[in-house]
Amino acid sequence: MIYSIDVEITAPVYYTEVTDRVADAMTALFPAGEPAYEHGELRATVHDLDRFSEQLHRQEILDTARGIFFDNRRGGSFSFRLKKGAALHGLVNFAVEDPGEL
Repeated sequence: MIYSIDVEITAPVYYTEVTDRVADAMTALFPAGEPAYEHGELRATVHDLDRFSEQLHRQEILDTARGIFFDNRRGGSFSFRLKKGAALHGLVNFAVEDPGEL
């Protein structure tokens, strides 16, 4: 069976941030993405979540991730928010209560 996935990644770039560092945070977890800057944010599309999945396993946060994914389901899709600082270091840190960054 062949599975296909389309992942849209967006990250606001605030005036206090360096655009390249925000792009590095995106590609640390989603390396196939090629961030493009437009209208105050970076956007990228990827078709695999291998690195992201590896990190969820490495950090042993699969149950947390699954809960967040199910809580944010809408039809055949779901969304979640991540912290940029953690992502810059290749770590997954979900933004649960305050606005996310990725």
